[in-house]
Formats: sequence, structure tokens, C-alpha cells
Amino acid sequence: MFCEQCEQTASGQGCHQWGACGKSPEVNAVQDLLVYCLRGLAPVALRARQLGIPTRETDVFACEALFATMTNVNFDRKRFNRYIRDAIAIRENLKAQIQAKEPTEWSALSCYEPNFQESLVEQGQDVSLQFITQSRQNVDIFSLKLTVLYGIKGVASYTFHAQELGQEDDRVYAFIHEALAALDRQDLTLEDWVKLALKVGEINLRAMELLDAGHTSTYGHPVPTVVPLNARTGKAILVSGHDIKQLEALLKQSANQGITVYTHGELLPAHGYPLLKQKYPHLYGHYGTAWQNQTKEFAKFPGAIVITTNCLMPPHEAYDEKLFTIGSVGYPGINYLPETDDGTPDFAPAIAKALEMPGFTRDEEPRQVMTGFARNAVLSVADKVIEAVKGLKIRHFFLMGGCDGAKPDRNYYTELVEKVPEDCIVLTLACGKFRFFDKQLGTIGELPRLMDVGQCNDAYSAIQIALELAKAFEVGVNQLPLSMILSWYEQKAVAVLLTLLYLGIQNIRLGPTLPAFISPNVLKLLSETYHLKPITTPDEDLAACLG
Repeated sequence: MFCEQCEQTASGQGCHQWGACGKSPEVNAVQDLLVYCLRGLAPVALRARQLGIPTRETDVFACEALFATMTNVNFDRKRFNRYIRDAIAIRENLKAQIQAKEPTEWSALSCYEPNFQESLVEQGQDVSLQFITQSRQNVDIFSLKLTVLYGIKGVASYTFHAQELGQEDDRVYAFIHEALAALDRQDLTLEDWVKLALKVGEINLRAMELLDAGHTSTYGHPVPTVVPLNARTGKAILVSGHDIKQLEALLKQSANQGITVYTHGELLPAHGYPLLKQKYPHLYGHYGTAWQNQTKEFAKFPGAIVITTNCLMPPHEAYDEKLFTIGSVGYPGINYLPETDDGTPDFAPAIAKALEMPGFTRDEEPRQVMTGFARNAVLSVADKVIEAVKGLKIRHFFLMGGCDGAKPDRNYYTELVEKVPEDCIVLTLACGKFRFFDKQLGTIGELPRLMDVGQCNDAYSAIQIALELAKAFEVGVNQLPLSMILSWYEQKAVAVLLTLLYLGIQNIRLGPTLPAFISPNVLKLLSETYHLKPITTPDEDLAACLG
């Protein structure tokens, strides 16, 4: 196998024997085959669009299928077999509609059809080797091709969630197909690929904006909210992942059944949405920390567990019977929840399991954190922020966001936050915050020194905060007293980084290690153009940021 799409690739160079995420070589191969089929579907979808043939089914399918190939989403080989069959069926249906309008010749890629009577694993390995062989003639172009591919996976995931909430933009769908089709091209220069990578960042900004609109129009703008970290007596369901719409569906189906619902991982910010909290009082608190700790935390949870999106780790026997997945998420032998007639998951099996299990038998000692510091909440007190900066009460802002992971050197982020001076504020988002989310940093006047902006997609909210503050201070974003120190793990983080680069954000510090798919020359380009740099030590980076 060859996979280097996440931060924890073996020895920082790529996984070749078995995925560090737990993905087998066989699953990696069928994922590669699915992406190959989506690359062949893309030119067909683009031509159908030009001819006015509806492509929404194709667009949504492509986003869901790409989402399934992301790190820690789906480990079920049989599910990918079905995705591959669907990709071919959708492609051929579109080709027939196009042919009815005009005779069209297609490339070999758009005519490719796997032999479903033979091993899809071997065929996936073949197309992966072909892609590597074709592209590695120029290592820098290959590096940027991978950057575009991984970034598009992140864009597809945000786009898929946005359309669930009724927010779509045809330009985003079209570009996803354009980027996939470009991967087959051999005529693009290094400069062309740089432009395409930055275009991924531009489109991802729009995808995050759509998802933000879906969340805020449905559940209201987040408000600062106290979230209990302690369990309370009673039956329980734990919901992990990112999908707030599916969390609401579970809340609706579990209402008035004596079940307390807890969030896990990136669903912590759900507590900040006022309409969600008001409507479902049994959405109570948050349990556990980041995704990589789930094997310990899930084993101890005395109720049912539902995974709505990434990040899923290969489950242990201690809890696999109480674990349920939905949507793009899957693992062999784990309960997969069916859909109702309206396409919503049927949570009845998970609810039944929760009622069958003991739940929490006592109230735990109260502990709490705060969330809900999205753009409206922060900008509503912008005058106080500006006054505090001008009055020298706030010296600097640190945006500490991104994905968490299992490597011990990620303790850097905890140590840095602990050492941030008392006249500085830390904004945080995504699961990287679980390294320090319960630290008591106090306040500067009425402003908390630690503010949770939200999920990884809420990088959009953080960007809007920075842009509005820059306007208020009448400076560019890069002139603000603001440092971005980011952690990354999977492909959504790649998309967000490309968005920041598209916006011209300078001096980003990235860790705990740099992407294995970034070649030395591409890294040099990013360093020279954007001053992108790896993290060093907390003391060195603090000194550099604070001058």
C-alpha cells in the first residue's frame, strides 16, 4: 500500500505495510480504486453540466464517496465495493444522457470499468501504482497533486454536511469535479498546480461558509455556554463525530425516554447552539476528549455510542456491541444504522441498547468548560477587545486550532498554552483543543483568556473574527497581534490550511510534523511565499510570536 494522507504516517514518510490509522492494505486499495472511478466520473459530470443535464445526484454522491476515503472514516471493504459500483452506474447513466444529446468520445479513464468478478483489491493496487508512476516523473508536481487530492477530500466533507442542512453552491460541486479531472492531466506546469491548490483553498472557504450558514440558520448563532463534563445518573447515549444534524435527529428520536445524551470529540460545540439546547433538554454534557482516546473512553461509557463522521478508531471488543455508525462511517462487523423513509438514520437500535445498559449509577463531581465563542459572540464584544488592546491589557492573540493525534510531541500545544502570558488570549477550535480545553486561564477584564470557537469547519468563524478585527484596527490581517499555531492530522486540515494560504495569511506555524506529501521544493516555496514554518519548542515559538 501507499498512503501518506494523514500526519501519523509511518516514520513520517508514508504507510506501506499497514495504515497507522488501522486501515488495512486491502481497504486502502479499494479506496484508491474508488477515487480512480470518481476521477473518471468527473469529466462526464462536467460535460453533463455544460449540456444542462441535472447532476445533483452525482455531485452529492461524489462528496459522500470522497468523504468515505478520508482518514478514520470507513474501514469496511464491502461498503467501498458498493460505492465503486454506484460510481460506475452513475457515470454510465450520465453518459447515456449525454449521448442522446450529442455523440461524445471519452477517455480511457472515463470508460474504465472494474471487473467485479476479479479482485478489486488487486485492481486498486494497479491503478494506484499507475498514478504514482505517471506522476513521480516530477516529484514537485506529484506533491501538489496529492495536496489537491487531499484538500478536495476535505472540501467534499464540508460540502456534504452543508447540503444535509440545505446549503449548496453549484460552483463548489463543479470545482470538485474539475479538480478530480485535473489529476489525470500531464500538461499542467508546477505553477498551474500551485494555482489549483490555492483554488482548493478558495473553494473550501465557500464550503465552510455554506456549512456555517446551515448551522446558524438552523440552530441560531452560537452563544457562550457552560458545558458539564461530569456525568449524571441515568441511561446514556454518547454521540461522536461532527454531524450536528444527525445529533439532532438522535435527540428527536430519543426525547422523553429517560436518556441523557452526551457529546464526544468535535460535537462539543453543539452545546453552543441556542435553538438546539432549548429544544432538547436531554442534551446534557460532554464526555471524554479527542478521537485518539476513544478506545479507553468508549470502553468505560455505560451506554450506547454513535459515530456520525470521522474520526473512528478500530474498535475494541470491550465496546463494539454498543457502537453504532451512520452515513459514510463504517467498520466490518459494527452495527450500521439503517435509514428511515426520509433518509434520516433510524436510531432505534442505539436507543434500545442504551435502555438495556446500566447507564451512570451516580452523579459525578461537577466540572465544566465553556464553548460557543464563534464570530457573532466575539464580535459582539469587539469594542471591549479593541479597548483592551489599545489599553495594553491584551498584548497578543494566539489561534491554537486543528486536529489532535496520538503522538507524544503533541504535548507541545498543552505546554505552549500553559506558558502563554496572562496578558494574551487563546482562541481555539477543532479537536486539538482537547490538549488544554479544561485549563483555567482566567479572564482579562470580562473576556475569557481561553475561547472555544468551535469545530474544525469553524475556521470560517475564526477567519471572520480576524478579518473584522483587522478592519477595526485599520490594518491587514498579518499586522494584527495574532499568531496562528496549528496542529493537523487529516484531510480537512489540509483544506483549511490551503484556505489560509489563499487568503494570504503569513507566518503560520504547523505541527507536530509537516506533511509527508509536501516535497522539499514545495515546502521551500511555501516558506518563501507565506513564511509557513514548522513548530519548534513552546519557549522559542512564544518568544518569536511576542517579539
